[in-house]
Amino acid sequence: MESIGFDLRQMRRTPLHESHVQAMREIGREQWYEAGTIVAQSGERINRFVYVEQGEIEVISDITNERHLTSTLGANQFLGEIAFLNGGVFSMTARACQTTRVIEVKREAMLELMSNIPEMSDIIISVFSARRRRQLEEKDSSLRLIGADVDRNIRLIEEFASRNHIPFKSMSLESEDAVETTEDCQLKHCRPTVIFGKNQVIEDPTPEKIAKLLGLDLDFREDEVVDLLIVGAGPAGVAAAVYAGAEGLKAVVVEDTAIGGQAGTSSRIENYMGFPTGISGIDLVWRGEIQAMKFGTRFAVPRRVAKLSQLDNGNFCAQFDNHDQVCAKAILVASGVQYRRMPLERLEQFEGAGVYYAATDFEARYCKDREAVIIGGGNSAGQAAMYLSRTAKRVHVAVRGPSLAASMSNYLLSRLQKNKNITIHLNTTVTELKGSDKLTSVMLTHKDNQPSTEIKSCALFVMVGAAPNTQWLNGLVDLDEKGFVKTGLSTASDSPFATSKPGIFAVGDVRAGSVKRVASAVGEGSVVISKIWEYVNQSQ
Repeated sequence: MESIGFDLRQMRRTPLHESHVQAMREIGREQWYEAGTIVAQSGERINRFVYVEQGEIEVISDITNERHLTSTLGANQFLGEIAFLNGGVFSMTARACQTTRVIEVKREAMLELMSNIPEMSDIIISVFSARRRRQLEEKDSSLRLIGADVDRNIRLIEEFASRNHIPFKSMSLESEDAVETTEDCQLKHCRPTVIFGKNQVIEDPTPEKIAKLLGLDLDFREDEVVDLLIVGAGPAGVAAAVYAGAEGLKAVVVEDTAIGGQAGTSSRIENYMGFPTGISGIDLVWRGEIQAMKFGTRFAVPRRVAKLSQLDNGNFCAQFDNHDQVCAKAILVASGVQYRRMPLERLEQFEGAGVYYAATDFEARYCKDREAVIIGGGNSAGQAAMYLSRTAKRVHVAVRGPSLAASMSNYLLSRLQKNKNITIHLNTTVTELKGSDKLTSVMLTHKDNQPSTEIKSCALFVMVGAAPNTQWLNGLVDLDEKGFVKTGLSTASDSPFATSKPGIFAVGDVRAGSVKRVASAVGEGSVVISKIWEYVNQSQ
């Protein structure tokens, strides 16, 4: 995981300036906690900022009630984590070690204060980010998953948490940790389970339930109208979220899977300016998400827009698949593309059990010391091959055409060709998947009359045939013959990102004619906000 550029343990103890403390005193209140009192409970909404003036606060284990971390928070330090920005929940429990005096400021008031004092905001966000990164790196959280190695639903939760930078601890079903956790939670049997806090078992777990538990799924008021609804949280959508917040627009971003979109499935992006050693797609977009939340933009995950309509007053109404809805003065379509399902028998059966559409840390561990197969000839497939080659026994890249030169960057193609752990199969298609509950082998068929090849593989990565996510637009805007959103001159619009419907704009991969690169998506998301700002203010 790419370093953020500061020492995690040092940044967790960075103090605020006296002027910052005085500003909090003016809008907050003094609160005393006796020794042993719980200051923050895991699962509790983060509705306040807690600054320690005197005394000491420790993080404790929900199971044992004993001190969990070696370090504590003393005078001139503050409690909290990055979920504070989006109104999430505490992921760990904190307790006063001794009689402790704090300043408590309501979350909304503190966010406004942070926006008015950038230096204060920088310190707080740096510390919160470092704490989250420590939790991720040490797999330290009150969210525990048992049985992802045998249960598809638990793997789905694991993937959702991993791609959304949610700390969690995952245990294989028959591990000592799983047995011990089962006993600690007083469960009768060690079975695939999701547990939060001391013993809160999540029945029939889904990403939606986990999101609600952690405060990630925003509750929209029926009468609420936002300035801008951004549909899609890939690089384009998150870049737009940053600039929308910075320009004072009341914006909400909704994403149906994970912050990062298609870029979030990339293990390493090397051709994005400013990161000479590369950065994962998840890390890059996560930084943008934090920036956007700093400016007041809200995120809701997972939320799928099922239908978009326009009201009589000119506003738009987006209805989600759970029948909730939100209204907005303007819409930004940043819903990107998704890999098409290959016409293979049993493909859907093996999805999440051997068939994957991303190659991150989460997927890579399932093919450690075993053979993996990748379908695709673009940069995403090349990056996945390089990443997986570090741990897999061998990586096979199946390419339908006779060459990779036209679809893959030269630097990446050169690396693949020189990597002794990667085999490129040109003029080849995947024709059969084998296995019972899990994928066990993949059949490759070659066009040059050579005999088919059976690869004993537990992991097939599909990275070909991107299709635009535009069905939800419900005919409100013009699409091209492939389903991409028409913008600019093709719709007689004065903006390259305006669609045929005034008030609806499109950026990134979903836009017809766009350059399918992370850098261009970020650029489009940044530039479009000036036109959206004009539209919103003219419509008032």
